[in-house]
Amino acid sequence: MPKEPSDQSVWRIGQSDEELRAAPTVYRDDLFKDKVVLVSGAGSGLGRGIAALFARLGAQLVICGRDEERVASAAKFFESLGAKVHMKLMSIREPEQVEELMDEVWEKFGRLDVLVNNAGGQYPQEAIEFKDKGWKAVIDTNLNGTWYMMQRAARRWRDNEQQGNIVNIIAIHDRGMPGIAHTGAARAAVENLSKSMAVEWAPYGIRVNCVAPGTVATPGFRQYPEEGVASFHVANVQRHPGDMHDVAQAVAYLAADSGKFITGDVVHVDAGQRLWGECWPAGKPDYYKVGV
Repeated sequence: MPKEPSDQSVWRIGQSDEELRAAPTVYRDDLFKDKVVLVSGAGSGLGRGIAALFARLGAQLVICGRDEERVASAAKFFESLGAKVHMKLMSIREPEQVEELMDEVWEKFGRLDVLVNNAGGQYPQEAIEFKDKGWKAVIDTNLNGTWYMMQRAARRWRDNEQQGNIVNIIAIHDRGMPGIAHTGAARAAVENLSKSMAVEWAPYGIRVNCVAPGTVATPGFRQYPEEGVASFHVANVQRHPGDMHDVAQAVAYLAADSGKFITGDVVHVDAGQRLWGECWPAGKPDYYKVGV
């Protein structure tokens, strides 16, 4: 039987740059040679892990984010992996800034092969306490920002008669997402949007898919209360969180030729979390505790 980690604090850290550099992969080193890959939110967390794998596999990277220190640090790391990196400080919430980003991509590279929409955010809280400002911020980033990126890239693929490939990072929401309901609502909308665009944009040679991670150890674990983190080890049938590299390899599968006959689909990287387990990001309410 697999053993559960004895120190739950390590789950909050995620994988270090050196661990991402050395993580074993099934893919060959030149899989994305000469390909241009844009990863939003690559400064930290899942985005950093995803972009690191593409860098290791030979891609030219475009990364964007709002935090200059994080984005610059990520660019330096990806360059150490052999990638050419174009970075832009921006917010995907602002369609004008998304337009500028896409203009820069086509001016610099002449094309974009893969768009990974990873940028997003949420915070643990019971929904009845959400402030309007907080709700709007999460929806605007996770749904609207993803849409701006998708549409602006798709327009350029269409106008330049180039094929495109979009992978959207969503979340496990099959049974709802109590404790982070705002992001659950936004990510569910992105899944539906992705399926719709997979049909609408197929005539342009554009594939659209999603990767839905379950509880995955990233630096974002720090924002969750102790009780919330404690629930993550029983959130799935393997009884431990996944890691950033698990998600990165799923994204690479869809982005490469291995995914050429896949569109409008969702790859779940959740160890069965959508089927079994308990996950309480904001802490488990007394109502659901046995014997209370």
